[in-house]
Amino acid sequence: MAESILFLTGHLARPRLEAVLQGMQASFAWKVLDIGVKVAALMTEEIIARRLPKPVEADKIMLPGRCRADLERLRDRFGVPFVRGPDELKDIPAFFGRASRKVDMTKYDIQIFAEIVDASALSVEEIVKRAEAYARRGANVIDLGCLPDTPFPHLDTAIRALKEKGVKVSVDSANPDELLRGGKADADFLLSLNEDTLHIADQVASIPVLIPKEHGDLASLYRAMDALEARGRPYLADPVLDPINFGFMASLERYAQVRRMRPRAQMLMGTGNLTELTDADTTGITAMLLGIASELDIRHVLVVQVSPHTRRTIEEHDLARRIMYASREEHDLPKDYASGLLCLHARRPFPQTPAEIEEIAGEVRDKNFRIEIAEDGIHIYNKDGHHIADEAFALYEKLGVDKDGPHAFYLGAELARAEIAWRLAKRYAQDEPLDWGVAADAPADDKTRLKEAGHTLIAKRKSGAP
Repeated sequence: MAESILFLTGHLARPRLEAVLQGMQASFAWKVLDIGVKVAALMTEEIIARRLPKPVEADKIMLPGRCRADLERLRDRFGVPFVRGPDELKDIPAFFGRASRKVDMTKYDIQIFAEIVDASALSVEEIVKRAEAYARRGANVIDLGCLPDTPFPHLDTAIRALKEKGVKVSVDSANPDELLRGGKADADFLLSLNEDTLHIADQVASIPVLIPKEHGDLASLYRAMDALEARGRPYLADPVLDPINFGFMASLERYAQVRRMRPRAQMLMGTGNLTELTDADTTGITAMLLGIASELDIRHVLVVQVSPHTRRTIEEHDLARRIMYASREEHDLPKDYASGLLCLHARRPFPQTPAEIEEIAGEVRDKNFRIEIAEDGIHIYNKDGHHIADEAFALYEKLGVDKDGPHAFYLGAELARAEIAWRLAKRYAQDEPLDWGVAADAPADDKTRLKEAGHTLIAKRKSGAP
């Protein structure tokens, strides 16, 4: 028999919820129960416990996404699982579509080398601290960047300190003596050797990253690869990615050519020449480069995080590699796996049309302001009126809160957030922070309690309304 799901909702949302479910042609049986509150988000654990009839005639109960009830306590009380659905009704079909895929987003096959560019200028303690931060963000290997004509007397000590922490280490230097020192200190990788410096690889166990002897000279890269293969030594080949307008397309062609000529060779791509040297948000650049790496089976990327605009590049690479892996494994487009790289714009920013908001506003019978956005601007409404504007200041004089400082402050903050979301075409939900994807840490969100910041919820609680 098909699974049966009971959807709990409020007065205003019930007709729209039923319309969405009827249009889904769902594989499960469903019922909708109005729990007796006007706004579904105001549903509390206490209200559910008091008003949900027993025994529950369903295999599962779905709550609105903004309901803060404790799902485990409700499950124990009623004997059936409780789940929290999406924040918006119109996302329910997509929610069930994603749930049915059950994609494992923990998997990836690209290793991230995160470079500490100024490692020689840092103390060992500072290097270890930064390495641990990079590892938490997704780095698999910590790359110690050596600077030209800059002594690095504590290189050996830094490598050993990182190894004692269980961290894989690479040494990145143009100085053969530093590379040899790094290898003798048990670095896992050396960046970078060419056909003239292969003697370093003969003296250490580190895996070398090979580059052309002269920029773009693939013949010299092939000779170095052949030499190490003849010795039975592993390596990573890096044809070197160039910045845009300085050979970018030709460098991409080199990666493709090496893959065609050496289909089983392990390769590395350094992405910093694009992320660092292009004045553009790095999420899209990273997604494209990791997509290229996925297609060419490049299993290692070197990431640089120097410019302030690349401050989240490790997190971006980490999510991008997981998306590309899932996409490739499922033979599907890299979409609808995760939204963390959509930092500025949402794919579906306006779940409600202006007409739908107008209909909802017409049913409101209390003074609590609701704020939503649609394609035509910011909507704010209560029983006294429905106002629309494209900037927050235009609404102030219409709201009648000039003598209520706390209320005016709350509405100002919410309307400013709504305006930002509207201008950028992001999702907006009243009393909720904007979602910036991997571009910013998300604030902690306790789903088991009411948020104290939201005026609408505060007003309801103070009034004693159910």
